[in-house]
Amino acid sequence: MTFADLGLSEELLQSVEAAGYSTPTPIQTEAIPAVLMMKDLIGIAQTGTGKTASFVLPMIDVLANGRRRALMPRSLILEPTRELAVQVAENFEKYGKNHDLKMALLIGGVQMGDQVKALSDGVDVLIATPGRLMDLFERGKIMLNGCELLVIDEADRMLDMGFIPDIEFICSKLPETRQTLLFSATMPPPIEKLSKKFLNNPKRIEVSRAASTNKDITAFKINVNNRQKRETLRWLLRHDHVETAIIFANRKTTVRELNTSLQRHGFSSGEIHGDMDQANRLKELARFKAGEINILVASDVAARGLDIKGVSHVFNFDTPWHPDDYVHRIGRTGRAGAKGRAFTFVADEDAEAIANVEKLTGAKVPVFGKSDVRVELVEKAASAEVEEAPREEKRSRRRDDDDDRSERPRREKAPRKERPEARRGRRDDHDDEPVPAGEWNGPRPSFLDISAV
Repeated sequence: MTFADLGLSEELLQSVEAAGYSTPTPIQTEAIPAVLMMKDLIGIAQTGTGKTASFVLPMIDVLANGRRRALMPRSLILEPTRELAVQVAENFEKYGKNHDLKMALLIGGVQMGDQVKALSDGVDVLIATPGRLMDLFERGKIMLNGCELLVIDEADRMLDMGFIPDIEFICSKLPETRQTLLFSATMPPPIEKLSKKFLNNPKRIEVSRAASTNKDITAFKINVNNRQKRETLRWLLRHDHVETAIIFANRKTTVRELNTSLQRHGFSSGEIHGDMDQANRLKELARFKAGEINILVASDVAARGLDIKGVSHVFNFDTPWHPDDYVHRIGRTGRAGAKGRAFTFVADEDAEAIANVEKLTGAKVPVFGKSDVRVELVEKAASAEVEEAPREEKRSRRRDDDDDRSERPRREKAPRKERPEARRGRRDDHDDEPVPAGEWNGPRPSFLDISAV
């Protein structure tokens, strides 16, 4: 089947062909005709399967005829993060170049003046994060009673970030006769309840089991203590044929410290997290996409907003606190039919978190071992000398949650005498010592005992 078989207009087909696509993905094959027939829709698909185009393409044709009015957008797309909103806007620009449609992007972190002006001129497509949309609505800068089509994208992420009350409020201000599309990679009960409340007899499309992982991704877990995490990560980055990689951590402080450590060890890396303003986030993403850096250290603010081709590896430096985040993190690799590898570091305190991941996905994550090593060790004699790196500054002990509003479950602290790590300090003695290429520095974790390989 081709895109021409889905009922899209000739102008849109030309844009799709110019973008280099000819064969629709399963979610696109089922969703596009349903959207063109003006049906409500629930779409469940793995991340990286073309979910965005499955609603962007038919929306362009649906909105091709109609008149724009000031402050009254004709359609609304809600996204949980700025990065994902920008990605959807880029899709509209790419596929809608042969149509006379105006688009506005409402996200935080940028000046509000230009956004208000765009709304005053009238827009066909409004792409927004809930926070900025609510802000402008309360200021009287936008009216939603002319919205004919609503898209709630990454609905489960909206739940995680606490946006469901905002979405319910927004939906109450929209016309009852609108068309509503809800997309998600997972479908927890609260989202199911939301769909029943605001969708009218929706068609359900499920091209993969909810919360399943991409078959093109080879995933492993690595049992390692916290003191060995950085050393283990550096070994994998050097020896697992890493082309480009995204490394996820649970805290913003960890993201910053890990990026600094990687740079000191000679890696070309950058960072993205919730404390950065929008301009710097976009700058780091542009560097990563352009190949100026090949490693991006990120918090979960980026887990669902990145659509970058050719990411060969994903590393969960911390096991995610929420099992849904695991699906979205590793979904940054293995996209569009490419192969990818994902590694999750599991410390002793992560036993419950990894168990929840395996329960959600319905499959055990295999332990990485000797038989999985795909490299040939470099001879020590040929190893390049690495200039001694300065010691990393003492880490901040302040607890720092990420952009989402959830909190890590609290655990009772063990008595001081039962916590030898507290007496030794949090920093690994070997953590930031230089490591010659191909050589492991310090105690070797059991899974890296490759002397027999």
